[in-house]
Amino acid sequence: MSTLKPLRLDIVSDVVCPWCYIGKRRIENALALAKEVPVEVHWQPFFLNPWVPREGISREEYLTAKFGSVEAYKGISGRVVAAAGEEGLTYRPELVKRQPNTIDCHRLIHWAEAKGKAAEMKQRLMELYFRDGGDLTDIDVLVQAASECGLDAEETRRRLSTDEDVAYISVQAEEAASKGISGVPTYVFGQKYAVSGAQPPEQLAAAIRQVSAEINAQAAE
Repeated sequence: MSTLKPLRLDIVSDVVCPWCYIGKRRIENALALAKEVPVEVHWQPFFLNPWVPREGISREEYLTAKFGSVEAYKGISGRVVAAAGEEGLTYRPELVKRQPNTIDCHRLIHWAEAKGKAAEMKQRLMELYFRDGGDLTDIDVLVQAASECGLDAEETRRRLSTDEDVAYISVQAEEAASKGISGVPTYVFGQKYAVSGAQPPEQLAAAIRQVSAEINAQAAE
């Protein structure tokens, strides 16, 4: 059993951010590379598009507002699709028909964390959105995803119909922004060092080892 003090790793990201989708796979590969280091992962919310209303908007309206036109995004998306494919992930932007506000997704991830299923919930929502073109504004889609990750379907439906944890998630996301986090994913190691962007697994693994060594050296003094 490891005698190392566990390293806290906070991952600030959003479920509709394609580089967060890629970055999740890369940090998982990094954790496998540095498996000798005990790490406690905490998923933190971020609103990539806080201006999108709770009910969501059409993908066409979103792409036009953010990139100028649907065609303009096609030129950008090719690189992201290729990067996802290199990680064994599928991104089919042509299937996405609705752009969601992600506060309900972050609520599901928060509730799943109580069951130790936060990473699984995050992965499921990302797959629904990027791979399957799922509508994350549809409560039936969200309830089904939650059920697949071990949450009670009826309880989840009831909780989603309320404002439970809306303020909590909003405050967390605002805190991240107030700390200067503007690009995601951002990995915060030991609540001290932040690395932004979907960096290669080898680089993330090196950061895990380095910060863990520093924290444990300080603990031994």
